[in-house]
This record gives sequence, C-alpha cells and structure tokens, in this order.
Amino acid sequence: MSSGIAINRTNTSLPTELAQEILQKTQQASAIMRLARQIELPGAGVTIPVITSDPQAAWVAETGAKPVSTPGLSSKIMQAYKLAVIVPFSDEFRRDLAALYNALVDRLPLALAEQFDQTVIGAVEKPGENFDNFALCTAQSLIKSGDHTVYGGLVAALTDIAEHKGNLDGFAISPSAKGILLGDVDSTGRPIFVPDVSENGIPRVLGARTYESRGMYKAGAAPASTSESGTPAIVGVAGDWTQAMYGTVEGVQIRVADQTGLTINSTQVNLWEHNMFAVRAEIELGFRADTSCFNLLTGAVPLS
Repeated sequence: MSSGIAINRTNTSLPTELAQEILQKTQQASAIMRLARQIELPGAGVTIPVITSDPQAAWVAETGAKPVSTPGLSSKIMQAYKLAVIVPFSDEFRRDLAALYNALVDRLPLALAEQFDQTVIGAVEKPGENFDNFALCTAQSLIKSGDHTVYGGLVAALTDIAEHKGNLDGFAISPSAKGILLGDVDSTGRPIFVPDVSENGIPRVLGARTYESRGMYKAGAAPASTSESGTPAIVGVAGDWTQAMYGTVEGVQIRVADQTGLTINSTQVNLWEHNMFAVRAEIELGFRADTSCFNLLTGAVPLS
C-alpha cells in the first residue's frame, strides 16, 4: 500500500512524514481497521473472489470412483470512495509548527477513523452500493433483562456466527460497550471480562481480540408511545474478521490553503481576512465483508 503524501506548501512547511503518521494513527483509532484484513486497492477498484459454498467430501470404496465436488464461487467489486475532512487553524499555529503538527496528528486520524467505523456499522449512510455495512446484521442485546445476561448475549452472537460458518475472532466495541462489559459481574461481585477490578482495559472477550473506538456507537431512538418499544443503541460488532477487508488507494492526501473561503458553522469565512488557514485531509477507502458472519451488539433503549 502506498502511504505517499501530496502537500501544497502555501506559506506552511509540513513534515513529509505527516501523511504516513496520520494514516497509521487512523488505522489505530479505527476498531474496524484493526480487525479487518487490509488489501491493496487500485483507483479503479478491484474484483474480490467470494466462496459461497464449500466442496463436499464423501466416503468411497477402496476401488470406487472418487466424488467430484466444486465449491460455489462468486465475486464482489471493492470500490474506492473518498473520505475527507477540513480542519481550520489560526495563523498563530504558523509560529509553532510543532503545535500544528501535533494538532493535525491528533485531530485528523480520529475524524477519519470515527466516520469510517460509523459507516461500517450503519450509523452513517454508506457512500455507495459497492461498500458493505452491518446495518442489517443480526443484533444481540448486552442488557440484563430477566434471565438474559450480558454473557448470554455474547454467546448468542458466537452461536449465530458459527451457524453461518464463521468463527468469532474479534469484537469492535464502543466506550458504552466497554462500560457494559466492565460492569458485568458474577454472583460474588467480581468482574467477568477482566481478571482484576483494578484493570480498565478489555483485551479479550470470549477469547477473541477486542478493540475500542468512538465510532462503534449509534444512538438508539426512544419509543414514540407507551405501546412501542423504541430502538436500542448499537454499541459494537462481533464477527469473523477474516471475512472482512478494507483497502486504501494512495494513503492520506493533504492540502493547505489560506486564500479561499470556508464555511464554518454555516457561515462563510474568508481565511486570509481572519488570519486563518485550513488543512484538508482525504483518503480513498473501500470495505467489503460477508455480513452473515457478523452480529451487532446493542445497548439500552433511550428513555422517552
């Protein structure tokens, strides 16, 4: 994968390592990117072969003819879609490039990663038909209710994924899901998902990798009336991540401008007139998955 950088150095000189670091931090900030497989993605897209059924073996006599069985094959097109963000800065940053560098590295990866994760779970509309999301996946509740437990919801996800010939090997969770898991205790009051109450992280759930990001959350909807149940919040995804992949075309592209207008909070602002400049970061991304091998994890329904 290319991690090149394209910078228009208009009055501001940025380090050439910036794009690569932003891309790396985006991948670290995105729970989806940390779990899914990464592939090379040409600008024109790429066709991905998909196995839809496995070959079948059969018992045969010692001299009997061996069975011939061909697997079912299909294909998907992974297409590149552009994800972008513009961040305005005051000219004071020009006097301190270290502050500018740190601000860029901190802000841009989080913005790109959060939007990507939000799109994959269905909180944000996907950019096109050749981009998969988990909006229609089976949902499992992580809320205690009667005999239903948090642990039971996780096991139900594992079971459903196994029934679709997947192997649950990773969880992408939101901070809300992390709170639910940390609060789940056994009959003696000890936490179930961490070995010690002093620990804050949840490295593994049901033996599977677990990564956290803010983008793994979609707010639920309160019931419109007492006769309705409302919509629970999406707080994470469980799945077989060997069945998911993402690709980037040219890494993060960066442009700097200070001689143009910019819409900030619905107001048109002339950057030069206000002693400001703006940095635009964009990346071309694609995502494909066998969505039958994933389950959404849900939390509480908001109160009306």
